[in-house]
Amino acid sequence: MLRRLHTEQPDSFAFTPENQAWAEAQITKYPEGRQASAIIPLLWRAQEQEGWLTKPAIETVADMLGMAYIRALEVATFYFMFQLQPVGSVAHIQVCGTTSCMICGAEDLIGVCREKIAANSHQLSKDGKFSWEEVECLGACANAPMAQIGKDYYEDLTAVRLAEIIDALAAGQVPTPGPQNGRYAAEPASGLSSLTAHEKGRDTLNASARLATDIGDTVKRIDGTEVPLLAPWGKQSSAGLPKEAARPKPANAAKKPVAVKKASGEKPAAKPRKAKPKASE
Repeated sequence: MLRRLHTEQPDSFAFTPENQAWAEAQITKYPEGRQASAIIPLLWRAQEQEGWLTKPAIETVADMLGMAYIRALEVATFYFMFQLQPVGSVAHIQVCGTTSCMICGAEDLIGVCREKIAANSHQLSKDGKFSWEEVECLGACANAPMAQIGKDYYEDLTAVRLAEIIDALAAGQVPTPGPQNGRYAAEPASGLSSLTAHEKGRDTLNASARLATDIGDTVKRIDGTEVPLLAPWGKQSSAGLPKEAARPKPANAAKKPVAVKKASGEKPAAKPRKAKPKASE
């Protein structure tokens, strides 16, 4: 599938100070000269900040990593996780349409999206708050059908429940992620048949839903202030950035030819001598 940049682009892009610090820390995970390896996390952070991945954002990240723009564009247009056009200001809903979810009612969920958001995928709702798309398997097959909304999974969905979630999001609420039918995690729908001792005294939410609820960033744009900056792998940590963070040279700056001058009195390098043939040869 051919993926192009959106026809309308903002004039510029800049990370928030906190996201800039996060991006700089990510770069230090990689050896000197291999900063381009940070391309995916930095593009992802730019998308999380803005909601979608703009051309200025791609070019800003390329400059930070010393990459030619075309190389960064190759990555952004190849991976479908990067949204190359505007998404809903409140939420972008990704409905899984692969086998398990399709068998269990994904088409009904897509019908709700068509009815409540827009007739076509990647099309903004009239109020600009929502957009949707059908995606490939998101790996929650035991809890089909499901959808990813923002950063979290909403599983064991019905058409009625998805409609309620969309209405709640439109009203400024964030429904609790995870299974939506009372199931705790991915155990049988009829309840646990083994390891029943673990059921007593457990948290009301499974670990994933609890973390999502505690952090509270399901549909929030990440600006870098949500959690402390931690980079235990190397040069940087939560203490902050060095005053002058090392950066690769930009790959997109105009290159001037450099004239090589010979030092005065310098003699040309001697040509290597050929080995004399041995007497036996």
